[in-house]
Amino acid sequence: MTNHWVDLKNAKAFLIEGSNAAENHAMAMRWVMRAKEKGAVVIHVDPRFTRTSSTADIFAQIRPGTDIAFLGAIINYILQNKLYDEPYVKLNTNAAYLMRSDFGFHEGLFSGFNEKTFSYDTTSWGYELGPDGKPLKAESMEDPRCVFTKLKEHYSRYTFKVSADITGIPEAKIKQIADVLVKNRPATVMYALGMTQHTVGVQNIRGFGILQMLLGNMGKPGGGVNAMRGEPNVQGSTDFALLFNYLPGYLSYPKHTQPDLTTWTKSSGTFRAKFLVNLLKSWFGENATPENDFGYGWLPKINAKENYSIFRIFETAFEGKMKMLHVVGQNPMVTQPNLNLVHEGLTKLDMLVVQDIFLHETACFWEKPGVDPKQIQTEVIVLPAASFLEREGTKINSGRLVQWQYSKIKPVGQAKADLEIIDTLFNKIRDLYKGSTAERDQAILKANWQYPQENMVEAVLKEINGYNLNTGELNKSIGGLQPDGSTSCGNWVYAGVFANGENLSKRKDNKTDPGGLGTYPKFGWCWPGNIHILYNRASCDANGQPFDKDMPLVWWDEAQGKWTGYDVPDVPSATDGPNTPNGQKPYRMAGEGISRFVACTYKDPDPASPIGLPRDSSSTPGDGPIPEFYEPVESPTPNVLHPKVPVNPCLKYPRLKSQQPIGTSEEFPYVLSSSSMAEHWCAGSVTRNIPWLNELVKETTCELSPQLAQKLGIANGDMVKVWSARGEVVVRAMVTNRMQPLTVNGKTVDIVWMPYNWSFKGLSQAASTNLLTIDAGDPNTWIQETKACLVNLKKA
Repeated sequence: MTNHWVDLKNAKAFLIEGSNAAENHAMAMRWVMRAKEKGAVVIHVDPRFTRTSSTADIFAQIRPGTDIAFLGAIINYILQNKLYDEPYVKLNTNAAYLMRSDFGFHEGLFSGFNEKTFSYDTTSWGYELGPDGKPLKAESMEDPRCVFTKLKEHYSRYTFKVSADITGIPEAKIKQIADVLVKNRPATVMYALGMTQHTVGVQNIRGFGILQMLLGNMGKPGGGVNAMRGEPNVQGSTDFALLFNYLPGYLSYPKHTQPDLTTWTKSSGTFRAKFLVNLLKSWFGENATPENDFGYGWLPKINAKENYSIFRIFETAFEGKMKMLHVVGQNPMVTQPNLNLVHEGLTKLDMLVVQDIFLHETACFWEKPGVDPKQIQTEVIVLPAASFLEREGTKINSGRLVQWQYSKIKPVGQAKADLEIIDTLFNKIRDLYKGSTAERDQAILKANWQYPQENMVEAVLKEINGYNLNTGELNKSIGGLQPDGSTSCGNWVYAGVFANGENLSKRKDNKTDPGGLGTYPKFGWCWPGNIHILYNRASCDANGQPFDKDMPLVWWDEAQGKWTGYDVPDVPSATDGPNTPNGQKPYRMAGEGISRFVACTYKDPDPASPIGLPRDSSSTPGDGPIPEFYEPVESPTPNVLHPKVPVNPCLKYPRLKSQQPIGTSEEFPYVLSSSSMAEHWCAGSVTRNIPWLNELVKETTCELSPQLAQKLGIANGDMVKVWSARGEVVVRAMVTNRMQPLTVNGKTVDIVWMPYNWSFKGLSQAASTNLLTIDAGDPNTWIQETKACLVNLKKA
């Protein structure tokens, strides 16, 4: 989240899209309802009418996978009618920057596309640069070469009619939503997996960012783009490199084309190299020196041309190239799409190690109905793990708030906390490598790994916070981190969580709230630097004074000569005022220091680098600098915007033709969307072993509209067969008005919905929806497209 949970109370409008917050993030609705009591307008956009829809003032039913077309129409409406916040746009965005003359977009493709590699040469997506390497600016945002003009040209195709034809939302309702967002500022965006689990997931969220920048809603109380993470530590897991392409703190993972620290820095910049050096000092301690690139060479490098996502784990196993898999706190035999392929991959492993609370479907994959376990040679070892209630440590929620959880409950039986299991494993493995001189083994032998058995969790948190290695003191802030190896930090965004030797995640002051905005700066600790609203410099004008005098957040205090306010100012330096370059960097994590309507390729020069290394490098999605609508891989209709390029052109699918068939609308005429539910969570490994939750919801169902049920002769409660190009299941039908047919490009499209929380283990067993879903993925993140695929169904 750019903002935080309590800040939702400050919004005057809500766009909740791709989320059923009332069920899956129930406590969030406490703050939504607080705002609604003060007159805020709630908009819910979703393929299904849910409990969230019932609280909304406006509900729009959307065809799964068409969010860019919906957002594009609103963006176009704002641009064409000059309804954007012009002072905000001019001050805080790259609207006036000049783009290269060879940038273009034609029939679904941006300039630089290579059909053979499914990728772009992004050179033409850059700026026109001056002699100093900085972007040139136009005198007016009407200049045909500037970012703002390119943005208007791109979205001019997205009329209300085009959007309505694609999404199924009536034109009048799209305009109504646009007008509400324009008239009620600040507005906030809330989203979840309904926006990300698509082959255009990254671009969906980019669309939110463009909308909020146009409206001037970023960096302000009651605004922002707010991801609602699934569980308390989902945010924490991504902070600490759960994603295959990142190191802790969202630093780019080293590639084979970056054999040393200098080549890595050429790509990522000296600004981020400092944080990598601190991470390497944390990992390798005194073994990390300037002479050996601080141990950078010991890190294994990924092949820049390969896909290391979870999809490729099972595909690689299927291909016979993977010997062992260690699965921790996850149940991919339920949660992964195209489950038949997942199962086939597991059968070809030599060894599978599962670390979890219960014996779930992954641990017992060989018990899958219809499978002969005698034909499976995989050795399975289970490490019983303690539940979250049986261990102490930090939890990081969606709003980046780090909180300490206490526990005096002892684990059951032989179960151990994950940290203890990992520590034991590492030390045993290192013992086996003792005496090795092989270079590939040095990362294990040189690791700075000596944790005390007492209070191990706090010792790890101290390592994450990091130390001044000259004084032995714990780091107080990010600003104290040095690039020369004199400090260490296990995750730079967490520097300061243990400032002055105090575990700030343990703070519980829920009374102190300066400004009454819900910041509560002494409750827990918020990364980075206890900043609760990111980019909050953008809430001020060029002189550093709040745009919104009724809800001031931070400001420049001329008398004190520093930035101050009710939140920690998100600025490069607290003492660099609005009359300095640092005082005009509201989006300091971008190389440009401002937000970007078009995500241009850019490396900001570092004048202090003697060899011409960049200071920072701006991130650009690999599939385009501006969000563009593409149909899901399995779609009921052609792409009316560019029929020749119907789906994301950077998508490589199928990757294994024998295991990844693609269904057509002729054979599979209905759209399936799937998600979790309030009563059962994710794979159901825990919730399906709780009897009272099973009493509430006991099995997988297929929700379908009364119109479709009548057409197929299905009554509520009937058993129905649902099948896709990948598999089939038999489940109970739930005929409900929550689902309604849509008119899409002149024809009727029916949508059905199924929860994915069941399979063949636990106290409650039922059909697994992910036998049906498709394992195509977003080419940036490789998140799966489980929100939109095609199925057929009939009465069983």
